[in-house]
Amino acid sequence: MARSVLCRGVSVVQLSRWTPLLSAPRCYSQSEPEPLTLSQQNHGIRRIILNNPKKRNALSLSMLETLRENILTDVDSEDLRVIIISAKGPVFSSGHDLKELTSAQGREYHMKVFQTCSEVMALIQDIPVPVIAMVNGVATAAGCQLVASCDIAVATEKSTFATPGVNVGLFCSTPAVAIGRAVPRKVAMEMLLTGTPISAHDALLHGLISKVVPEDRLEEETLGIAQRVCQSSRPVVALGKATFQRQMAQGRDAAYATASKVMVDNLALRDGQEGIQAFIEKRKAMWSHKPENVHD
Repeated sequence: MARSVLCRGVSVVQLSRWTPLLSAPRCYSQSEPEPLTLSQQNHGIRRIILNNPKKRNALSLSMLETLRENILTDVDSEDLRVIIISAKGPVFSSGHDLKELTSAQGREYHMKVFQTCSEVMALIQDIPVPVIAMVNGVATAAGCQLVASCDIAVATEKSTFATPGVNVGLFCSTPAVAIGRAVPRKVAMEMLLTGTPISAHDALLHGLISKVVPEDRLEEETLGIAQRVCQSSRPVVALGKATFQRQMAQGRDAAYATASKVMVDNLALRDGQEGIQAFIEKRKAMWSHKPENVHD
């Protein structure tokens, strides 16, 4: 009898649309565990899919390490322009795996979990390409932190967001770092102190996400944003993203000084000058996607 197999959990139709990221797809028999994430790339867009719906896509240490690897692989390649993070199942991510946080695991292991999580969240904001969260379902605790850490977040109308750690005796202090920088302080504190979920529309109102769409339009809308990012110069986008993160942590005057210098640096890029010349000549810009200066 022939065995039924899955190729990284992706159908043949999906594989025809998305080129596997690292190598030819590894096939798993149904008796083997599926990979924690699926990673595919095509036309500059890398899609990372959390693939552990049976455990509510919990951000276990293994999941975090796998996610970090998916993000970092060839991150400086000119072929990579934007990353989309989504999830299988009705839960985007329920946050940390609480079974890893019992006293039996020990303090050293707990430190490794939270340090790795913090590294992944910071990495999302520090890499040179934009990262988009595509959310269709529940995002709680560190799962909500993941959404807040992304540059853009598109969610369906049925999605909800919460930091319920306080209800199980573990205040969501690390999620609060990202969430507190995304929403007004009093909104963040209500979420953290009560654990009460907020709707997608409230999340949009308070700035946690970028857009709310019907479920049947989620992929179309998210890919539309990603494709628009791909139309711009990679080094220009990278410079702009890094500068935005830097100046947001500064006072007004320092932020203007930083941004003014970077505008001059941007003008020195070959792609910066190409864009201006294309506009003047009323033609489409021909981006090099290389971080080279005009006089290099």
